[in-house]
Amino acid sequence: MKSKLKVARRAGRRSARPLATATATGHMSPGRPRSDAAHSAILEASIALIRDVGFDAVTMEGIAARAGVGKATIYRRWTSRELLVAEAIRHITQLMPVPDTASTTLDLHTVMRGTLGMYKDPASAALLSGLVAAMARSDVIAEAVRSGFVATRRGAMRTVLERGMARGDLRAELDVDLAIDMLSGPPLVRLLVTGAPIDERLATSVVDMVLRASVVESEKVRR
Repeated sequence: MKSKLKVARRAGRRSARPLATATATGHMSPGRPRSDAAHSAILEASIALIRDVGFDAVTMEGIAARAGVGKATIYRRWTSRELLVAEAIRHITQLMPVPDTASTTLDLHTVMRGTLGMYKDPASAALLSGLVAAMARSDVIAEAVRSGFVATRRGAMRTVLERGMARGDLRAELDVDLAIDMLSGPPLVRLLVTGAPIDERLATSVVDMVLRASVVESEKVRR
């Protein structure tokens, strides 16, 4: 079992890619031809400013200065700050690897370690806190965040849980959405509210708590 946990830890570290440095998957709206380099610089500047000063303090002028482009260059592409930031969020969203160790327990530990890796990265944590604040003020930003990296991470957890249900490891009547909330909530609360450590102990405790409420009776006996 110890060797399997070591494998899960290594896999978790591989999937713990910082949110703020993910690869581009965003779309470009139609319009006049434009410089790909300038476009990427603008998107990256908007993310950097949210991380540094928060969404409320970000301006089109500040983004232009950070990106090294003229303000008119930005307004030719986006008519509002919200639309620009929404595309920037899509720009940094990437697929999250879904582990398959043939063990629901190890798979959940691996997913949680990947999630904690994001929270422990200072740049990603600062960006996430800025985006959470922005979601309360902008439906456009909220939708971009929910359909972007939130959906990606919840999708990975859903795949692991549903696969565990299909194998008979987890109860067939398991409320998958609630289980995902239980896995996702503690790191976010610690980041934004309590300031408590986001560490290996947290990952292990959260997974164990969810499994105690989710495994079938025969699995509980074996555990």
